[in-house]
Amino acid sequence: MDWLKLIWHRITHWEYWPFWLIYYPMAPVWLYYSIKARSLFFFNAANPGMKNGGMAMISKMEIYNMIPTEFIPQTLFFDKDVVPGQALERVLDHGIGFPFIAKPDIGMKAFGVEKIHTKNEFQKYVAWTPSHFLVQERIPYQKEVGIFYVRRPNEAQGRITGIVSKEFLTITGDGQSTMLELIKKNPRSHLQLKALQKKFGAQLQNVLERDEEFILVPYGSHTRGAKFVDVSHKINSELVRTIDFICSKMEGFHYGRLDVLYNSFEELSHGKNFSIIEVNGAGGEATHIYDPEHSLFWAWREVSRHWGMLCEISMANKRAGHAYLSFKDGRAMLKQTGALQAQLKF
Repeated sequence: MDWLKLIWHRITHWEYWPFWLIYYPMAPVWLYYSIKARSLFFFNAANPGMKNGGMAMISKMEIYNMIPTEFIPQTLFFDKDVVPGQALERVLDHGIGFPFIAKPDIGMKAFGVEKIHTKNEFQKYVAWTPSHFLVQERIPYQKEVGIFYVRRPNEAQGRITGIVSKEFLTITGDGQSTMLELIKKNPRSHLQLKALQKKFGAQLQNVLERDEEFILVPYGSHTRGAKFVDVSHKINSELVRTIDFICSKMEGFHYGRLDVLYNSFEELSHGKNFSIIEVNGAGGEATHIYDPEHSLFWAWREVSRHWGMLCEISMANKRAGHAYLSFKDGRAMLKQTGALQAQLKF
């Protein structure tokens, strides 16, 4: 696929547009809710148990500590200045073997998340990381969903407002084409070409067997090529009870998205064979909007709907004594977030 066609594909498919282009037209909507709540940074009160309401600049380890341990992967915290050899020794002493996942303790959009296969890869990661980081055992489940959960204060049970299925960026061999050629045949993978060339190098000249699948990016991140499919029609009472049971154990959590690896949807609904790999608070998007079948106008309506719930919950918690973020602290948070994103992109 030549670059002109690729650029046109990106222009005509809004899911690839930059974040600011999608959300800046919605500024009047956020302003409306800010006036209603009497604060631009009202979101801080939505999740009193999370720093900044879970909008940004919150330690992932702090969030994992909120979740019952049986529902999360084994996770270790490391200081950014840790000696690589000592870090690896600790990882292995805890029974975490290769491959495992390394990720920034404060991160965003899966920037800096890597699957580590060897001692050398881990040494390079520790040398590179600009921040404290986590190591997690690899979860064997191959399917991932993002489940958006909302519970108003004093409400007996919360509800699920959307579910997105995440299809990892994958190529399938034809017995003739190189991996590079296969990547260029699909706009979704071609748009990730620069990062993939950096990651795989000369391996992209390999030829896959016919029908052989190769996962290029093993993370359900839209910014790293995953396809998002809206499966909200699968919401059922059993799943709501399972997710509500977990979230009710997380003190001060009312609004956000849980990213979950699971074996089968039926087992997940009944609380079996799954693991929560991320919880995003007020900053969590209702990512089912990125289904290619949805129009931008539909997405804007869905974002507005969720912001309305965010505002309602924040105002209720404010009345209960939980403060909003001050304008000064809110600006500082935004500045820190921008600086962190620049550090983590590589």
